[in-house]
Amino acid sequence: MLRIFEEKNIAWVDGMSPMMEARAVKNVDEQECMRIVGAIGDAAHWETMKFLRPGITENQVTAHIMNFLYSFPGIEDVEDVIVSSGPNTWPNWRNFSDRIIQPGDIVFMDLAALTWNGYKSCYYRTYCVGREPTKDQKDVYKTALEWLYDSIGAVRAGTTTREIASKWPSAKEAWGYDEEDQAAANLWGHGLGLAQYDPPVISRIWSLDHPLEIQPGMVFALETQHGRRFEWGVRIEEMLIVHQDRTELISHFPVEQITVVDPLPGYSRMM
Repeated sequence: MLRIFEEKNIAWVDGMSPMMEARAVKNVDEQECMRIVGAIGDAAHWETMKFLRPGITENQVTAHIMNFLYSFPGIEDVEDVIVSSGPNTWPNWRNFSDRIIQPGDIVFMDLAALTWNGYKSCYYRTYCVGREPTKDQKDVYKTALEWLYDSIGAVRAGTTTREIASKWPSAKEAWGYDEEDQAAANLWGHGLGLAQYDPPVISRIWSLDHPLEIQPGMVFALETQHGRRFEWGVRIEEMLIVHQDRTELISHFPVEQITVVDPLPGYSRMM
């Protein structure tokens, strides 16, 4: 096909790069669309909190939240509602299964991505079903939350993706991996808009050596995770809009601690 274009003296050039550059900065109408996406995400996490209980499967939670989301006018597509529980939460396999959720399980849900009038979400929260998290789980969550908010604190117009990614530990330091790309997307940032990965995409894999400037009007998500291998893990994510003088969070479901769902009085389990 390319040879035929050449024979007809038609130049074939890269159109995706300028398109992605144009989409990196959202105008005021697009920013309002993203606020609505955030509000729908808030509602979905609230519905998840109410629906979660021991005895149902990850698949059933996913189906319930998909049905809930499609009730909103303007929802065009729900690409993924990722629900992971217990040992499925670490490493994060980004899927859902017929695993039965048990009392005391850590569960997280990711809206990746609901699409409202063309605009997409990415929005994790972590839950504990039926009891308070253990001290170890709370400590691990606190670490992931610090990683997240340290990186959010580095976001401002005029800085670069290097400054944001440098707030995260290396894969070796955090989990003992030999190579940074073994932990790809464990500590991660990516633009949101008409695609799940509009610019900028932020990772220690490339952002330290190939930084991009953060511009007013950019909308992106930052996400962190941490856990105990094949036992449990936590994952959290915030969506934000960059303004000239501030950073606006557009995800508002509580994030300060693991959300506890219907704890039984006095129930605990040794970990």
